Amino acid sequence: MERYWEVFIQSFGDFAGYTWREITFQVDPWYVNYFWWLIILSLAVWVLEIVFPWRKNQPIIRKDFWLDAFYMFFNFYIYKLVVFMAFSNVTELAFKNLFGGNLSELALIDISGMHWGLQLLIFFVATDFIQWFTHVLLHRFDVLWQFHKIHHSVEQMGFAAHLRYHWMENVFYTPMKYIAVMLIGGFAPEQAYIVFYFAIAIGHLNHANVHLTYGPLKYILNNPVMHLWHHAYNLPEGRKHGINFGISLSIWDYIFRTNSIPQDDGTIDLGFPGDESIPTTFWGQLWYGFGKRK
Repeated sequence: MERYWEVFIQSFGDFAGYTWREITFQVDPWYVNYFWWLIILSLAVWVLEIVFPWRKNQPIIRKDFWLDAFYMFFNFYIYKLVVFMAFSNVTELAFKNLFGGNLSELALIDISGMHWGLQLLIFFVATDFIQWFTHVLLHRFDVLWQFHKIHHSVEQMGFAAHLRYHWMENVFYTPMKYIAVMLIGGFAPEQAYIVFYFAIAIGHLNHANVHLTYGPLKYILNNPVMHLWHHAYNLPEGRKHGINFGISLSIWDYIFRTNSIPQDDGTIDLGFPGDESIPTTFWGQLWYGFGKRK
């Protein structure tokens, strides 16, 4: 138990120090600077929204734009600094202790001998499927849906809505991601930033006010048209738990038949029945989902 406490406490200083090094351009190598990557990516996608808007009547500074912008940095940095990195590190230690310290023995496949590019592809596909499956659970079980409602309370879609989600979602996603890591043996994490950058870029585009489908690649990559319907207020008949659960990849929805794009003119209402009960402030949303449900 003492070891868990040491890891928990040390995590705060480690992450705070690393974040400061990112902000002040002291990260080595320079291209793993997530802080400035997030800012540059966000500005680039925002420019796309301004120059090539899909919903032309939507304001550039849409409803809840600044709230969602704050969520990006809250979920990426503030929340991680306050508790999440400590929780994540303790979770990793717990998994190692639970399975004797050597998680590689649980691996279903060993990819250590493969080219690093193939390693990244396998890691990306495996973790994306885990996230897709977790996302489905967030919609299927009411106790999880209460937290996921925060993400679905967006009324006007834009890139910053990508990272507008309740902090409890990290608590659900993290152990599931560790399962994926456990099942893949020999993965070299040095290049994992490539997967991370790609996933964040796809997520930003999926929520952006741009009309992209990627042609034939729409059956593989998630896209803004498909994901807009995930946020539809009026879901297709017989799909009360939702549609289009893909995170970066759409292929899982096509495989498991949870895909649906009834139209693609971008004029649909967003939200869900009862979304008027969602607090409109960050502090109200921060603790939403814990109270007694009406």
